[in-house]
Amino acid sequence: MMMSNRRKEIRNRIAKRKKMKDSRSRDWNTIYENDRNRNGSFSSYEVSDDSHPLFNKEMMLFKVLAAALLLIGTAVLFKHPSVKLDKPRELVQKSLSYELQFAAITDWYEETFGKPIAFLPDQKQKESMEVSKKENEGTVTYAVPASGKISQSFEVNGEGIMIETGKDSKVEAMNEGLVLFAGVKDGLGQTVIIQHSNKTESWYGHLQKIDVKLYEFVEKGKELGTVSKSEESDKGEFYFAIKSGDSFIDPNQVISFD
Repeated sequence: MMMSNRRKEIRNRIAKRKKMKDSRSRDWNTIYENDRNRNGSFSSYEVSDDSHPLFNKEMMLFKVLAAALLLIGTAVLFKHPSVKLDKPRELVQKSLSYELQFAAITDWYEETFGKPIAFLPDQKQKESMEVSKKENEGTVTYAVPASGKISQSFEVNGEGIMIETGKDSKVEAMNEGLVLFAGVKDGLGQTVIIQHSNKTESWYGHLQKIDVKLYEFVEKGKELGTVSKSEESDKGEFYFAIKSGDSFIDPNQVISFD
């Protein structure tokens, strides 16, 4: 009797398992049939690169084309000699360089990582800056751009001064820094603008010629160019200004001229 009950229990368990298995099979068949009737294929289980939400070929091609056109347009803007493009050139150059404090970044990068960025001053160029900082103990001394006398004071325009020098005198950088501008500037002619590590800028205008290049690192006393000829044939002159933030300061309060 006990054996009969045991066999019956085993048969019931087997039947129950078979029933559950058949039920699962019917459920999957139902899902299969519903999906095929709805889509006509199994595409809903396939992933297509073209339809991926993070990748769009048309948008990617548009971005590449727009970037190429922008690059070509910028190149033409700076290569074309037309004077009418001076304003757009100045605007683009300002947006690309003035807002980024290259000289300050140089100091920060070397203090943090130990080696300069490739396009920033190398170690040899920076040695003079480090020596100068140690010697001055927090004080800053500047080189006189060129020996001469002030022919137009700061009060005339509130931005810079005119300095009268000898004929063909060399104009030198008052301190080390990066050349942010080297070219023709409205009202100043041939001009060089240098950004220094303390975020100030020194401007050298009315030059006869320029001997430095854009984004070049220059040391204190580096020759930037020569003065232009003054109305007197045996004299020269150039414009000099110091900018701190958005305002100019009187260079005569920082550097003593003869």
